[in-house]
Amino acid sequence: MSGGVSLAELNGLPAGDFVAALEGIFEHSPWVPEAVAGARPFASVDDLHAAMAAAVAGAGNDAQVALLRAHPMLAGGAQLTAASAAEQASHGLTALDNVEAERFAAANQAYLARFGFPFIIAVRGQRDRAAILAALEARQLASPAAEQATALAEVGKIARFRLDALIRAEPAGWISVHVLDTARGLPAVGMLLMLDRCAPGGLVRLGEWRTNSDGRCDAPLLKGDAMTPGIYQITFAVAAWRAADGLPERGFYDEVPIRFCVDDAAVHYHIPLLVSPYGYSTYRGS
Repeated sequence: MSGGVSLAELNGLPAGDFVAALEGIFEHSPWVPEAVAGARPFASVDDLHAAMAAAVAGAGNDAQVALLRAHPMLAGGAQLTAASAAEQASHGLTALDNVEAERFAAANQAYLARFGFPFIIAVRGQRDRAAILAALEARQLASPAAEQATALAEVGKIARFRLDALIRAEPAGWISVHVLDTARGLPAVGMLLMLDRCAPGGLVRLGEWRTNSDGRCDAPLLKGDAMTPGIYQITFAVAAWRAADGLPERGFYDEVPIRFCVDDAAVHYHIPLLVSPYGYSTYRGS
């Protein structure tokens, strides 16, 4: 997907489109995203990467070796995927002089003969191509089992770099609440609250929550792509909460609506409510 895709969009794609979007994360191995498509939604890129890495780890030796063999020879001049070409070009591996090219070719062939798969390293994490060549030569001293483990770890690093390049960061802002019963000096537990977006035709309900034992909600009321500039309203069901909590006074307020403006979807909007039977206050929290 050109221009990147958000994690929320990936989570919502049909399975086939999800696999197509991620088929290049592990080189020529769409079976990796296929293995995790049913585990959605992923809460973070970390979770998605961990699930894909776990799929590789649990795939068995034959599949792991096939994955390693799907990678191109480093600085080998063979046809590369767009991702591999960009990674190798970032360190000049696609434009070596004759002396460097011969040294890489000899080391690559020796490595391949020893281990049966091409040398793999997360190029974007290396200082320069001299460090890459030094690693290529040094890793030939490892045992086959140890080197296979190292190569798979490098595949995981490459996958993470590619995920970070593909997945568009979601807005960092969110909306949270905290309700305090100022008459008793305690959190208001179990209060129903509703979040609406103010639209030209009226209020559009976005969700309902109840406060937890700390007077907060267990998750943000709004975040990510859903967090857009506009006017919102949180309505706190105060009278119903007082009745359900067995409080002696019904109080003056049935519901407390708080309407506020979100100007920047990348910041945190915290809406506290301090409520008593005959008064309430609120402010822009942090």
